[in-house]
Formats: sequence, C-alpha cells, structure tokens
Amino acid sequence: MITVHHLNDSRSQRILWLLEELDVEYEVIRYERDAATRLAPDALKEIHPLGKSPVLADGELQLHESGAITDYLIRTYGAGTLAPEPGSAEYEAYAEWLHYAEGSAMLPLLLRLYTGRLGDAAAPLMPRIDSETENHFSFMNGEMTGREFFAGSDLTGADIMMSFPLEAARARGILSAYPALSGFVERIQARPAYLRALEKGGHYSYGPATA
Repeated sequence: MITVHHLNDSRSQRILWLLEELDVEYEVIRYERDAATRLAPDALKEIHPLGKSPVLADGELQLHESGAITDYLIRTYGAGTLAPEPGSAEYEAYAEWLHYAEGSAMLPLLLRLYTGRLGDAAAPLMPRIDSETENHFSFMNGEMTGREFFAGSDLTGADIMMSFPLEAARARGILSAYPALSGFVERIQARPAYLRALEKGGHYSYGPATA
C-alpha cells in the first residue's frame, strides 16, 4: 500500500492528484501547519529528517522530493500514461517542465514570500524580484498560449508538477496578467481526479474558489 504523508497547503497536494489520475490505491496521513508560524509540525521530522512534505512510502521505498515522487509513480504505475514516449520530442519537453517547476518557477515566488516578511528592508531587492517574476511568468504564458498542456497533447506529470507554482502564483494575484496560465489552472482544477484529491487531502488554500 502506498502511503502519502500529506501537509496541508503544500506540494503534497499535487501527489494526491497524481495518484488519483493513476487510479492507484493509497492512504493519506495528514499533518497540519502551525496556525501562527505556518510551519510543518515536528511530527513530520519523525518521518523524514527534513520535516517536509510530501513523503511517499511504497513498501520499503521512501521518497521525499515531489519531482522524484512524480517520476517514480509514473514509471511504476503509469502503464504508459502521463509521460510521453522516451526519446520523443515531447519527452524532452516533458522532462524540461518536470524540472522547471521546482528549479525555476518556484524561485521568484519564494523570494517574494520571504522578502515580504522584511517590510521596508526588502525594498532594494524588489526591482530584481519583480523582474524575475515577469521574466519567468511571461515565458510560461507564451509557451502555454494556444496549448492545453505543457508537454504534448495530453496531461502529463509535467502539468501536475507545474500546478503548485501556478496555483500559488494565482493565490497571490500574479496570474491576472497571464491569461494562458490562468486558463491552465482553471482546466486542471475542474478535472474529476483533481477534485477527488481535494477530498482526500482536506482544505487546500490554492484550490478552486468553491473548494
């Protein structure tokens, strides 16, 4: 049995969505952020030394990086779905977006999150952060204009990985200037598997307005 150690309002929500798309049986162990600090509880450190989520257990295997978890689940349980054929042009785009989600897309969001706590002291950094935000989100919006998915004509793990930074960006009002990205978020959040994952994971601040 697959077990997901799931923290509310975290990257682990997209792992629940992936498992629902794969139609794989799993169980969820929920953890709640501290209401004041928004940090994960110490109980997660008993599962993994970093105290972060998601953590996936499948038999003797334990994984904690959502990109690695996504890759593992699709290779192990995908049965040829949710990833293009290796060696194809679509596969290379898939691999690029799969890693871009954490390697590039999250960086301007994290910079905004942490500098936002500095008040006026963050002012010298904001022009560069604004520039990087515009750079990356304009790039993503351009790549998604006229497309339904990030890699190929069908949903893949790349879309699932990209969901979290884009949902977090929408929650901060960033996507209002990027219609192709807004449309992508609206489409994925209407998928039946996505909605089932919300039921399994509990309240998700970045989900649909009606969730």
